[in-house]
Amino acid sequence: MSPGNGKPLSNRGLEARLERIWYENPPLARMLAPLGWLYGSGMLLRRLIYRAGVLPARRVRVPVIVVGNITVGGTGKTPLVIWLCEFLKAQGHRPGVISRGYGGLESRKPQQVRPDSDPSIVGDEPLLISRRTGVPVAIAVDRYTAARQLLEHTDCDILICDDGLQHLGLDRDLEIAIVDGDRLFGNRRCLPAGPLREFASRLDSVDMVVMNGGNAGRFHLMEMDPYDLRAVGDPRRSQPVSSFSGQSVHAVAGIGNPGRFFKQLRLLGIDPIRHEFPDHHPFQPGDLDFNDDLPVVMTEKDAVKCQRFARPNWWYLPVTARLAQSFVHRLTVLLQEIANG
Repeated sequence: MSPGNGKPLSNRGLEARLERIWYENPPLARMLAPLGWLYGSGMLLRRLIYRAGVLPARRVRVPVIVVGNITVGGTGKTPLVIWLCEFLKAQGHRPGVISRGYGGLESRKPQQVRPDSDPSIVGDEPLLISRRTGVPVAIAVDRYTAARQLLEHTDCDILICDDGLQHLGLDRDLEIAIVDGDRLFGNRRCLPAGPLREFASRLDSVDMVVMNGGNAGRFHLMEMDPYDLRAVGDPRRSQPVSSFSGQSVHAVAGIGNPGRFFKQLRLLGIDPIRHEFPDHHPFQPGDLDFNDDLPVVMTEKDAVKCQRFARPNWWYLPVTARLAQSFVHRLTVLLQEIANG
């Protein structure tokens, strides 16, 4: 087993150094600033080239909603995608989801994701979306290819593109960007000097910006509602979160922002012994061998990868996104505009 908080030491050290550069803005970040400006300028130029039609943005026969972010790391896209699926179904739509399938065996050949798919092949997030929503899901490195495949084999009338803000080869009808309310934009520099994939001004061009927690300000607030803990090995078994109140548990998180999960456990009255893993970590039984009898609590995204070797006292915390009414109203208006052409 790896030392400390559960991750390989080299990975922990690298991530810690990057986060210090991006969020604490030491002198090295300022030294890298010219590279960040070049990266951001390149991304802006690429977007202008697509907008001018020099490179084609291919269109499919149904509307496409893109959900993405402008920072590296987790911001809460998956809960928002799940919420959108449920909202669209309630409006009478037949949504489908397309994704790259990070954490799986990436391939340009599209593949449909089903609730019993292998997460090592299709990725953890697409599998979680499939299990939670029951909507058709397809993955491919090229989102257009995934979209075409999904439309050929299903009756979807609208598609949600997960993490597709920078994937400009697929034309879109609606762009939703999500921002981490805790970490925001770090030092506001682009890679490698900061966490930004694009200049922060990119948010001015999207249709809606969602803030995951924190002070939403001019953005639409999204908050997470936790539910009863469920057994990793058998999700039919559950128990109230309050049953662990005041107890110490091994808290496992292989997500983009593990600190958010640990903070949530503390707010629920649980004392987390932190075990951080890289995002999309391919868990093995030895990763969670902590040599004691304390319960293990993990995210639902991690649970889909640990189910096949889970122990009875391993649990995951399901959460559901709750969106501000302003977002629901604006989304309804935009969907009607799309329907009206």
